[in-house]
Amino acid sequence: MSTVLANPAEMIAHGAPRVIHNDAELEVYTDALFQLTALDKPSPSEVEAIELLTLLVERYEQAHYPIPAADPVSVVRFLLEQQHLTQRDLIPQFGSESAVSMFLAGQRKLTLEQVRRLSARFKLPADVFISKGAR
Repeated sequence: MSTVLANPAEMIAHGAPRVIHNDAELEVYTDALFQLTALDKPSPSEVEAIELLTLLVERYEQAHYPIPAADPVSVVRFLLEQQHLTQRDLIPQFGSESAVSMFLAGQRKLTLEQVRRLSARFKLPADVFISKGAR
């Protein structure tokens, strides 16, 4: 960017985007972001505004509404439910139905090969299937 900010404090005083401090500001910025992203052909300055507002919204949400990492058993149970699968459907990834059962019961952790196979089957990053404590 070749433009130098002559007086950032003055720009902010005149309504330039600034750091979000509360949920009311979050709502205003989110609404503005939705309006901008709904445009069919945003101008270059609108694209920059989308990028800036996205950064500000993400920063606030990560600080105030963090999403906890799910444990691998919960992830696999969720995937089974969402895709209407049974434990038997995961035998190719685990090697046996008893291995699937033991994992889902919390009696066995996933091996590296099982993580790879689950990642490939569900087209998800491998770290989704790795325990938070093991990262």
